[in-house]
Amino acid sequence: MRKAILIPILFTCLMWTLFIIHFFTNVNFSYLGIHPRDSHTLIGIFTAPLIHGNWEHLISNTLPILILGSILLYMNKKIGILIFICNYLITGLLVWCFARGNSYHIGASGIIYGMASFLLFNGFFRMDIKSIAIASGVALFYGGMVWGIIPEQAGISWESHLAGSFSGFVLAFIFRNWHKDDLYKIQENDTMQRKTFEKYINR
Repeated sequence: MRKAILIPILFTCLMWTLFIIHFFTNVNFSYLGIHPRDSHTLIGIFTAPLIHGNWEHLISNTLPILILGSILLYMNKKIGILIFICNYLITGLLVWCFARGNSYHIGASGIIYGMASFLLFNGFFRMDIKSIAIASGVALFYGGMVWGIIPEQAGISWESHLAGSFSGFVLAFIFRNWHKDDLYKIQENDTMQRKTFEKYINR
């Protein structure tokens, strides 16, 4: 669990560091956001989730990053980091390609929606007890996030929320069977060990 929470902690520390620099020095980091279809802001695919407009924006994203990020990495030990990175990049790319072009899009809410979406749909696709339990928890505590994808909300990048939700769904579908290979290997190893033991006993 300590390893699982390390990346979310480092990510939130970077978010807070950049905002504190902005707050005390008045440096404007908005140019690190995503201005859709503007080639000069392609870097925003990597940097936009780290930039926040105010304290409320930053604080509201901090706890979900820590909770959902830790659950994602803990429940998917072998591919959790890959899912996190893919969600991060796919969400940013979709925003750059399809979001409104009249403003800069900043904040980590897109990848939060992506992680919540992955954990939710992962439960439906895998249908094992742990995944279903996690999906139920996400639906219970973060079900209200669905309102965040409604268009034309003032000051909210609903496109980021929608892009993250779509990214999480696609990744949950792509990786729906990855754990079956691990189960097969475990069963195969158990069978080999049992045969070896029986062979040894029968000598």
